[in-house]
Amino acid sequence: MKDKLNIVFKLQSQIYKFILFLFSVALIVYLIPKNSKFQYEFEEGKPWKYETLLSPFDFSIEKSVTEIELEKLNVSNQSIRYFKKSTITSDSIINSIVLNIKEKIPYLYDEVIQRLDKVYFPGLVSDFVNFNNDSVYITSSDSKFKTRFNELNKVDDFNFDSISYKTSTDSILFDSIIKFSLLPNLIFDELKTDLNKTSLLGKISFFKGFVNSGERIISRGEIVDSEKLSVLKSLKSKFESQIWSKSNYNWIIIGYSIIVGTILFFLLLFLRKNRLNIYLDNTKLTFIFLIILIFVTISIFVYKFQPFYIYVVPLCSIPLLIRAFFDSRLGLFVHVLTLLVLGFIVTESFQFLFLHTIAGIITILTPSDLYQRANLFISVSIITGIYIISYFSITIIINGNISDVSLNIPLLFVFNGLATLFVHPLIYIFEKIFGLVSDVSLLELTNTNSPLLKDLSEKAPGTFYHSLAVSNLAEAVAVQISANVMLVRVGALYHDIGKMKNPNYFIENQSSSFNPHDELEAIESSNIIKNHISIGIELAKKNQLPDRVIDFIRTHHGTSIIRFFYDKEMKNNTKAIVSDFRYLGPKPFSKETAIVMMADSVEAASKSIKDPNVKLINDFVEKIIDKQIEDNQFIDSDITLKEIQIAKKIFKEKLNNIYHLRVEYPD
Repeated sequence: MKDKLNIVFKLQSQIYKFILFLFSVALIVYLIPKNSKFQYEFEEGKPWKYETLLSPFDFSIEKSVTEIELEKLNVSNQSIRYFKKSTITSDSIINSIVLNIKEKIPYLYDEVIQRLDKVYFPGLVSDFVNFNNDSVYITSSDSKFKTRFNELNKVDDFNFDSISYKTSTDSILFDSIIKFSLLPNLIFDELKTDLNKTSLLGKISFFKGFVNSGERIISRGEIVDSEKLSVLKSLKSKFESQIWSKSNYNWIIIGYSIIVGTILFFLLLFLRKNRLNIYLDNTKLTFIFLIILIFVTISIFVYKFQPFYIYVVPLCSIPLLIRAFFDSRLGLFVHVLTLLVLGFIVTESFQFLFLHTIAGIITILTPSDLYQRANLFISVSIITGIYIISYFSITIIINGNISDVSLNIPLLFVFNGLATLFVHPLIYIFEKIFGLVSDVSLLELTNTNSPLLKDLSEKAPGTFYHSLAVSNLAEAVAVQISANVMLVRVGALYHDIGKMKNPNYFIENQSSSFNPHDELEAIESSNIIKNHISIGIELAKKNQLPDRVIDFIRTHHGTSIIRFFYDKEMKNNTKAIVSDFRYLGPKPFSKETAIVMMADSVEAASKSIKDPNVKLINDFVEKIIDKQIEDNQFIDSDITLKEIQIAKKIFKEKLNNIYHLRVEYPD
């Protein structure tokens, strides 16, 4: 049982990676829409670029939304309107008018009766009702007949100007009787009309044809006209909306799992082969996987809500975030893998992948020192500009002209850029959660008034000024060979903080001729010198310096020999063991730590030069760095021989400037 537990503890890192991998795959597959994806892309007016397409199954040709809406409009306009006719109303109105006329203007009695019969047959409607010439049904309690609306009478259409009046008073009296008594007897039946219209709309077919299985749909090179576009859209809709059997649904899940799993497995392979330190660090690995999951999740939710808004998601924040903590190459790799996952979800996947890939490449080429606020705005502006230019180019190629280019998507790219600006607070958040360090944090560590550097300047002033000089030398080299300048500067400032405990045992802090090493054995002196590494690491951890900075304390001497005390021991003891006088290492394992190692050795040794001149300094720099190369101190770092030669050149120039030396010209 104990052996099994030991095996589990030894494999816990691998087990965690496996669980992280499975969780990421499961979450992404769970979020991905489970419908089948149509494998062809097409556009009206463009040739069909695939092989001849035969129908894989029977399907109906769907009408477009425009066609359906137009048909609904026609049905609505042509549907019959219903009116209720009230014979009681018309009879009572006629009787009322007739009685008034008979009583007040008796000689008009017969003529008015005749005219009122014409007014109320087939019916009188209000002036507020107007249906042009459409058919209408007139219903009453005992009858129903069909007529046209323009055959109905309206209140304002009738006048009685042709009636002859004996006096003007009769005319006024007649008008007042008609005006207040003539009312419509037809009432619009809205309920029955709506029921009839709903019934007709329900009979509208959403299909306009049928395609049999195996029937040819379109051939290679054939232009996609409006008719074939309808067929292709219907096929795509049918294909993507099919809810197949449970077994087929499971196959879709398996397919997505394999695709997503393969993509994330490639990430693990890349890290194991090219970024082993990240692969072995589960915290850093979790951070990278979390970045992918966050942006995939956001993209899927946005796409489900409104596919048009997918370009608002700031996917270029991925390389910016990864680059802030690691490097540009890894940032681009993670960005491309995330796009591959999303490419199986979005429509117009080629356009999506092209735009975001180009923008991702530009992102890693923009200024990397985001601790300068202006550089973030510059980067975002360039990224937004590339998005817009690339979109216009693709659209012009597809449409053949610029008039069809939509301005809505470029507006989305502007919002995308604004969202990308949020990368700064994200960097801060991830720093605190995962204990990572970015250039923004490194910039804070360069403050020489920080407690640790202030202690160094007070307790070991010589070491402090030595560290400043090393920082200047190393930074100049880092700029020229494209290393992380900010990391080199900070690493150089803190690399010797371990000398604070016993400052007088280091020559740069000795202000008198007394040297405490004169009273010690060589091996004791060697141990004191070596101990400034372990003391420095302890101080750095106590002051919560990032591991990336502590690496410079560990490696700035590598496994080199403390030559002075080794030679001193050899004079008295020819059997001295060289390993007793070697630093414990490790050797520099990055370009930045190698730079600081060279700068530290060159700057420290330069103080021993008497009567310096250009040739002496040049030979001196060559000798020190060549000795480090011979001792295999740079074998674990990724610095090249060419970059080392550049470093030598810069060290020579800087030291010559420090000593105000010029090349001596012959007389």
